[in-house]
Amino acid sequence: MMTSRERVFAALNHGQVDRPPIDLGGHRSSGIMAMAYKRLKEYLGIHTGDIYVYDVPQQLAIIEPPVLDRFGVDTIELGRGFALTPEDWRDWVLPDGTPCKIPAHIQPVSDGEGGWRIEHEDGTLLGVQRAGSLYFEQTRYPLADSVGDAWDLDDAFDHSMWQRLGTPPAPLSYTDEHLERLAQGARALRASTDRAIIGLFGGNLLEAGQFLFRNDNFFLLLAGEPERAHRFLDQLVERHLDHLERFCAAVGPYVDIILFGDDLGMQTGPQISPRMYAEFFQPRQKVLWKRAKELVPVRVMLHCCGGVYPLIPGMIEAGLDILQPVQTTAQGMEATQLKRAYGRDLCLWGGGCDTREMLHRGTPDEVRDHVKRNLEVLAPGGGFVFQQVHNIQADVPPENIVAMLDAVREDAWATSHSGSTEAIAGRT
Repeated sequence: MMTSRERVFAALNHGQVDRPPIDLGGHRSSGIMAMAYKRLKEYLGIHTGDIYVYDVPQQLAIIEPPVLDRFGVDTIELGRGFALTPEDWRDWVLPDGTPCKIPAHIQPVSDGEGGWRIEHEDGTLLGVQRAGSLYFEQTRYPLADSVGDAWDLDDAFDHSMWQRLGTPPAPLSYTDEHLERLAQGARALRASTDRAIIGLFGGNLLEAGQFLFRNDNFFLLLAGEPERAHRFLDQLVERHLDHLERFCAAVGPYVDIILFGDDLGMQTGPQISPRMYAEFFQPRQKVLWKRAKELVPVRVMLHCCGGVYPLIPGMIEAGLDILQPVQTTAQGMEATQLKRAYGRDLCLWGGGCDTREMLHRGTPDEVRDHVKRNLEVLAPGGGFVFQQVHNIQADVPPENIVAMLDAVREDAWATSHSGSTEAIAGRT
């Protein structure tokens, strides 16, 4: 039997696997919201351990070893090597009243009306979770009113909610002292697991502009002031490259995959045209991804939601190895078409179960059948790692989660795992 790391790399190499690798919680888009995780633990009869919410804006739970082992999960996120002492956590409460722990460096302030506020030390309001909401929403866009090119990106990111609410290993930064602690934690995690380790770097380009300028302002900048947009993106890439060098020097020997992020798609197709992607983003992705592979022998993963089918050839040309979460319900992202067109060139990491409708509203039998049909399309010939299309939301029944993950390992799949991409390409 393969180890988890062997299984993941066999899939990445389009080789033979004993079963499809499974990702659950290996990054911030394959996880589970804490309220659903609490019910899953109860359903599985696991009554030990607190609920640790490592991603506060999305309220994602740390998935504990008994749950990872129960489902044969083959991945783990680098952040699980950090925030390992009680002092790293503080008490909080989920929207349904469930007690939990959140990272100690995050300090929500009650708004007095059942909601929460996130404030910078200087008093700037960065984000809110309104009463009745399950998520934090960004309220501050530091460059929304900027004029000219005098951008202080360090200060801007410091006043962006997503940066301030960083997940472990945050609040470690890129100082020499923190990088040494980052290396120590990564080394210890590597020694403790045979799961494939995913290092979340980020390196967002389109999304960074949206976080800092606000969506509408950044689209106007790209379309109406392209020269200024190029200057901003050049400065952004320079900052990313500096951080990438430091990140890889610290954790490179201990991670298998480096994850970059940029949600380029919507449900109805790309957020930007292929022409705009080719002008502004693809060349800069190529620079970042090439440098990552020069620094360490890793595979490059891009988290990219939505209907990005027209952009995929440019991603492959830029050096992408892994696309996730493969949102098969979005325009142009039908599984058979993706496998036929790009199954030889990419690892399709996701698409295993629809999280918009099926996982919420299907019966366990319907979920199981849905997963098996997707496996028949996506798994043959390798180049596939199973995860649901995105995070498991708060209201998903635990029996559906169990049905989804157990279906991946059931013997019924064995008859199809030795097929080839060529065989899939011949299907209609």
